[in-house]
Amino acid sequence: MSVSICPCASGNLLPACCGRYHEGQPAPDAQSLMRSRYSAYVLGLVDYLVNTTLHAQQAGLDRQAIAQWSSQSTWLGLEVVAAEVFGGQPEHAFVTFTARWHDSTGEHCHRERSAFVQHDGRWYFIDPTVPLKASRNDSCPCASGQKFKKCCAGYISQ
Repeated sequence: MSVSICPCASGNLLPACCGRYHEGQPAPDAQSLMRSRYSAYVLGLVDYLVNTTLHAQQAGLDRQAIAQWSSQSTWLGLEVVAAEVFGGQPEHAFVTFTARWHDSTGEHCHRERSAFVQHDGRWYFIDPTVPLKASRNDSCPCASGQKFKKCCAGYISQ
């Protein structure tokens, strides 16, 4: 079996890069998690994509659509534009990136500024396509124990 270069564009071998996160090691920061999620799309690792999404949003993900997009796309590259980390408990971050792929309708380029939150030593993606059912004074869905308005509400668009 040959060892390949990681799809995340780091230039490193997959086992020493995103592969270790796919195997269960926590990503050390939001940018590493975002890169490993891109690699998971390339490799068809749907369980990893679901498990690294905020727990409160996982049930709202369409696993079949994720698998279909992953398998029916030719992934052309990833460019990380910026990573911003904010202090506090829990820690939050934004990662701005551009992903390119080709599918049956042509070539596509998507630029996104994704939000992430750290909980119990792991980073999670806050998916903007899955609504968080919380009002400002509810407990935050990230399980921080804080009110939503004092935690993740400031990092997502409702």
